Amino acid sequence: MPLLAALLATDDLEAALTAPEGSFSRHDLLGWAASIAGDLTGVPIAAVHAAPGAPTVAAVAGALLAGVPIVPVPPDAGRLEREHVLKDSGAALLLTDDPAAAGETGLPTLPITRTDRSTTIPGEPPGHAPALVLYTSGTTGAPKGVVISRAAIAADLDALAGAWEWTPADTLVHGLPLYHVHGLVLGALGPLRLGGRLIHTGKPHPDAYAQSAGTMYFGVPTVWSRIAAQPEAARRLAPARLLVSGSAPLPAPVFYDLRELTGQAPVERYGMTETLITISARSDGERRPGQVGLPLTGITTRIVDESGAPLPYDGVTIGNLQVQGPTLFDGYLRGGAVQSWGEGWYATGDVATIGPDGWHRIVGRASTDLIKTGGYRVGAGEVEDALLLHPAVHEAAVLGLPDPDLGERITAFVVADPIEEMELIAFVAERLAAHKRPRAVRLVEALPRNAMGKVQKSRLRDA
Repeated sequence: MPLLAALLATDDLEAALTAPEGSFSRHDLLGWAASIAGDLTGVPIAAVHAAPGAPTVAAVAGALLAGVPIVPVPPDAGRLEREHVLKDSGAALLLTDDPAAAGETGLPTLPITRTDRSTTIPGEPPGHAPALVLYTSGTTGAPKGVVISRAAIAADLDALAGAWEWTPADTLVHGLPLYHVHGLVLGALGPLRLGGRLIHTGKPHPDAYAQSAGTMYFGVPTVWSRIAAQPEAARRLAPARLLVSGSAPLPAPVFYDLRELTGQAPVERYGMTETLITISARSDGERRPGQVGLPLTGITTRIVDESGAPLPYDGVTIGNLQVQGPTLFDGYLRGGAVQSWGEGWYATGDVATIGPDGWHRIVGRASTDLIKTGGYRVGAGEVEDALLLHPAVHEAAVLGLPDPDLGERITAFVVADPIEEMELIAFVAERLAAHKRPRAVRLVEALPRNAMGKVQKSRLRDA
């Protein structure tokens, strides 16, 4: 089955992609992508200036048709980041409608928007061939190129189709960036493989979501929080059958607000660039706040201690999450070659609990969200959720800072209405075990976040 099976399967003249640039039928989108594919003949690897909208979808589809690995470059990347990605990936050219996007790299550019359409469709490349090189956020150094095969993408989308009952009858709405797994792999390639219509709103504004009739909506917690804060916009999503949240933990209060306003609880899922999506709640099953569900078909998970010994599935014990399955990446791109990550169990770097029924709760990153304080292991997310229950608190991020007595001191950074530190500490102590209360609360105007809405705790720690 071709990777972009739905795009290739029909000459449908109905709108298959709607974006700020207009609406495009599947027939037109295929001809557009095929024209780009023809211009990529013989190119070893290409990059795309991944601005939100139809051109990026067409460019990525064209590269995949041609069997050319494609490197999405964030449109808001700074000069140093952009130059690093273009140089490190070895991209031979940059697909863009803005020639200035290549900066001072000297890289040749190829326009995406064009009137040309082609009926020549290249043969399907082998499944093991690399499809995407997605660069990580670079929180532990320079961004690294994650090489993802065509087979991994196909396996992930097919597994999600089963978990979410995703069919050609669906209309997917989102406004997420097109250079991450969530917005690009799930949000753009999903409809091109599984069928249905995609409405990309350009930006994930609540009004844009409310004005777009869909059966499925994708968002990150920041998006859902803003939608929940606009009840009229949220109620407009009630006819949809699936609201999906990912890329960061969804605060429990937002979960409950969405359930009340739309009549359904959001589906949460878990994944990362190196593994794609591996765990999710099901469209026809239970949805629990603060938990991400069960492994997808073909995925196996486990939690282990620091020595690698398996830990019990009791819903309480926190361990290092490991996964294995067909959605894992091939390796990191280094010096023009793929350096394999290994084989067997992949260590995600996240910590989690697994319940007796197999449900997973992601505590967070082992480096920032597992706090070892006074001999206890505390998950930052649990403390954050407790803080968010206070009516004065709008946002919260918790981490452990060095402490000579406790090892790590639970410290909360909070965006809130005027309130006393001790009031919030007492509020958490009434709801959680005493050792889980923050020892310090710092009121801040905003929390630093990346493009996907994830709080950048390393910046809080450095500050």
